[in-house]
Amino acid sequence: MVKKKVDLSDVTAVIPIAGMGTRLKPHTHTLPKVLLRVADKPILGHVLDNIKKMGIKKIVLVVGQMREHIYRYIDSHHKSLNIEYVPQNQLKGLGHAVYLAKSKVKGPVFILLGDTILDINFKKAFSQKRDWIGVREVKDPRRFGVVELNNDGYITKLLEKPVQPPTNLAIVGAYYVENSKHLFKCLEENIKKNKTTRGEIQLTDALQLMIKRNEKIYAEEIEGWYDCGKLETLLGTNRFLLDKYHNKSKKISGSTICPPVYISSSAKIINSVVGPYVSIGDKAVLENVVIQNSIVNKKAKVSNIVLSSSLIGYNAMFNGLKHHINLGDSSVINLSGIDDDNEL
Repeated sequence: MVKKKVDLSDVTAVIPIAGMGTRLKPHTHTLPKVLLRVADKPILGHVLDNIKKMGIKKIVLVVGQMREHIYRYIDSHHKSLNIEYVPQNQLKGLGHAVYLAKSKVKGPVFILLGDTILDINFKKAFSQKRDWIGVREVKDPRRFGVVELNNDGYITKLLEKPVQPPTNLAIVGAYYVENSKHLFKCLEENIKKNKTTRGEIQLTDALQLMIKRNEKIYAEEIEGWYDCGKLETLLGTNRFLLDKYHNKSKKISGSTICPPVYISSSAKIINSVVGPYVSIGDKAVLENVVIQNSIVNKKAKVSNIVLSSSLIGYNAMFNGLKHHINLGDSSVINLSGIDDDNEL
């Protein structure tokens, strides 16, 4: 018998965002990773918009260092949401972060990593009242949690970043658990025993303990999974969002705009070629620039340069070089630093 679908108004979303974002330094020296921009807003803005669309009414953010930036962003952009905060002062792992939200959760819990943007059919995912974890096939699952399944699609085993993955089904950072009391009990047991994997209290270990105690957890296949954990994936997520929401042509006098792009209405574009796949934040200025597949953040100033696959931080200034040259026949100038045997 098919169970009734989940009433999402009864669900609490727990979003851990305390991580240091070491793979996105130097940007995360001064700003939490989840406030880095992709397309028209910070990563956290996209995550919260998805939660709101789902119909979830209560949100718990597990915050870490530089949390004051998070508070200011929420106050100015998402004040209408019912958001509570839990500090994680010691980064002991994802399982520890989720456990800290225990007192804020009554009933079912939906855990969503703060640096992950999902493009999925949430109605389908919650169409049956069953626990589930989002998974997707990847070429190299070694830097992710990995699951093994039975023939019915239910998870039999979870492994955290295995050296030799038994499958290529990676956990995408979305977890729904109806019996949150059982989850928190398993997390508490592991914390008391100091059970760690790779030096951290892992959420996967607690979920494995739940399965051992006869909880059934389904593997929900997620097609639209966009990670923002490092520069390459951040730019890839930016491309996806621009394709989906900002693919209309745009005209700026004196410049060429190649969609898809997002350009803030307060940005200034002067004598430049912008796009495809470029996001430009508020009050940024580009002059004499050719740029593609890049993100330029708020109040940055970029001039006299050709850029690709780049991330320019808030208030950053980059002024390149203007060249004037008188080049004779059969001459070669190579500024790339790559030896090409003098062949053009």
